[in-house]
Amino acid sequence: MPRTEIELPYRLEFLSILDQEGRADTSLDPGLPDELLLRLYRGMLLARFFDDRMLILQRQGRIGTFAPTKGQEAQVGAVAPLEPDDWLVPSFREMPAEVWRGKSLQSVLLFYAGYNEGGFVPPGLNNLPVSVPVGTQMLHAVGIGYGMKYRGKKNVVMTFFGDGATSEGDFHEAMNFAGVFRTPVIFICQNNHWAISLPRNKQTRSRTIAQKALGYGIQGIQVDGNDVLAVYAAAKEAVERARAGDGPTLIESVTYRLSVHTTADDPKKYRKQEEVDEWLRRDPLVRFRNYLSGRGLLSEEKAGGMEDEVKAEIKAAEEDWAGRVEKPLDPLEMFTYAYAEPPPYLRMQRDELARELEARRGDTKKESVARD
Repeated sequence: MPRTEIELPYRLEFLSILDQEGRADTSLDPGLPDELLLRLYRGMLLARFFDDRMLILQRQGRIGTFAPTKGQEAQVGAVAPLEPDDWLVPSFREMPAEVWRGKSLQSVLLFYAGYNEGGFVPPGLNNLPVSVPVGTQMLHAVGIGYGMKYRGKKNVVMTFFGDGATSEGDFHEAMNFAGVFRTPVIFICQNNHWAISLPRNKQTRSRTIAQKALGYGIQGIQVDGNDVLAVYAAAKEAVERARAGDGPTLIESVTYRLSVHTTADDPKKYRKQEEVDEWLRRDPLVRFRNYLSGRGLLSEEKAGGMEDEVKAEIKAAEEDWAGRVEKPLDPLEMFTYAYAEPPPYLRMQRDELARELEARRGDTKKESVARD
């Protein structure tokens, strides 16, 4: 039998609307209302300033380690097309998206200060808590999407992950299940070029991450992840496709982590400053501000007023958070929130820790009496 070529109905696109200076391709501009454009800029600005403040708090020892989001604020464009009844399933670098969806700044600070309350999701807010294990949240997203489709609902799920997560089995399992069952899931890969210290070119031989969608029979697109308009346009198209019952989409958002992987990381040991400087010239916040200024929507005075407003919001949230964390943490609370009915081995561990803590308190009292 002769060899014959298999015809595959696949094509892949790269989408960018704003150039490096913030000038838009008018044929691709999604034509968003002025109010939404300014809200998107404010969301990005809030994320940038809050991220800067969190870094200071961490260095002061007031919160624990976290994953900064500087340079990746255009992710707010991805969640902007979602409805309140849709679901967001984040990893650990989606603070901007979470806050856009209604998560309070106070709860972010509580979470990174080690308080269980920071992981609490209020009723009506369809955000899952932060997922730290790499890639596991994609399976959760597909499960939610399958459940909604089974119930005949028209909602969608959006899940985020990094380029490093595409090497995990969870990624492939989630993509395969979503493709077979056409679940209403939008996969957002934040390709920031570094999986901690491993560069993207050592992560995969694929020319793009977006093309991995083709192997599972679903739609894929690569976008300029530092262009909030492009991110919005691609996400809106994917959301509409999923809501109409036409299955999932993989969006590769090409961006860059301008800061550390986490506050326990030193990127100077594995990447060059010249690379960082090159991506600084593509800063998503600067590009979008230039676009808005060019449209006459954001004057210097208006931009300054917005910055003052955002800083005041962050300060108020920090003061509220500081008032909540005055009480010392009770180590026994770590056993309280994982299970409705703790299994025997956890009850045993809790009792053992309680005895040890009580013994230590007794020793402390004896030392105090001896000193007196």
